[in-house]
Amino acid sequence: TVGTQTDYRDGETQTDPYSPEYVVPSGSIPELLTLATLTWGRGLPAGLAEVEMIERAREKRAWEATLPPINDSSQIAKRRKMMEDMERKEWAFREQEIEKLQELRLKVLRKLLRRREENQKELDAKRLDDHWQNLQEAKEKKIKKIQHDFALMLRKLMSKRKNMMGKLERRDIIREYADFGSQTYAPLSRIGYFPDNHSERYVVKNFYLDTFAGLCKLEASLPDSVTQVKIEIPEPKCAITETGYVKRSARLEVMLAQVHQ
Repeated sequence: TVGTQTDYRDGETQTDPYSPEYVVPSGSIPELLTLATLTWGRGLPAGLAEVEMIERAREKRAWEATLPPINDSSQIAKRRKMMEDMERKEWAFREQEIEKLQELRLKVLRKLLRRREENQKELDAKRLDDHWQNLQEAKEKKIKKIQHDFALMLRKLMSKRKNMMGKLERRDIIREYADFGSQTYAPLSRIGYFPDNHSERYVVKNFYLDTFAGLCKLEASLPDSVTQVKIEIPEPKCAITETGYVKRSARLEVMLAQVHQ
């Protein structure tokens, strides 16, 4: 009473057809045995070519039935002639089969050649695209270099145009110190000044600071007021009590004085 439904069709789960064993009675040649060479996937299910082969086999068996017997000497010439005619037909049929196979091979060869040409065209197109991309990159680099050189030469021409007549100009110290990008604050190495060279000349070298003997001599030259500090207690500006506290009246007087100021 319970039914099941599978996820597969019968055709998808069907195995190869079963071919049972058979026994041929003696003295009989069944026509079905002519198809014993055909198996599933190799001729079965039968197509047009298999049907033509079966029809030819039937025609050949019918032709064999019409042949004169071998033991009749009077029919030997007729039998030979019939066999030669059948042989010519077989050769003609074989030639047709060979032509069909050649046509199929030519079709396959044309298809392969067409596919190879398409692949070669794709490869050539890719190579051309890569070459074009490389040329574009080289072109952009060259354009950037030209623009950089143009800006450089333009700045040089502008600097030359400022003093085109070659007149001597007096140095404007105020303008140089007002501009933090001037030669005073940021000297340029291209005009012969290298700020990083000879930096040790800015190091302070003093006998009194670098040696112990100089420090002792410097300390001896200083007055006593520098080495011996004397602290004097300041006198209070307001009256205080004996215990050291400031009176309230004195504190109010100081506040009034601050407000008055």
